[in-house]
Amino acid sequence: MRRLGLGLLLALVAAGAWAADTPDTEPPAGAGPPPPPPDWLPRGTAEIQALDKVNARRETLDISVGGTANFGALKITARSCVVRPPSQPKDAAAFLVIQDPHPGAPNFTGWMLASAPEVSMLEHPIYDVRVLGCR
Repeated sequence: MRRLGLGLLLALVAAGAWAADTPDTEPPAGAGPPPPPPDWLPRGTAEIQALDKVNARRETLDISVGGTANFGALKITARSCVVRPPSQPKDAAAFLVIQDPHPGAPNFTGWMLASAPEVSMLEHPIYDVRVLGCR
């Protein structure tokens, strides 16, 4: 795993702000994401890549922070998107809420890292979602 991914992971775990798979719950509407570490810079749009593993359909979604996009059965909401400062190696992270309306389907709430997608991911039999960047 890359060092920056591990650094963000440790900071988020220490702040109690890590990801959670949530089978049937949605975060409260007014609840914002936990803050990223202080050296990350906020951006207004999350660039997300979504893949339907059944039919190999792939789409890049630009989701404004606070906005929602649909991909197949998924509803993907970007609550925050941050990047590293220019003086540090390039990386991005987004706080996403991903919901599948089917009973028992896996959902996701938490930070996803562009540089280390394996650290925190939606574990879904049909869909794969990853952060490409923020702008």
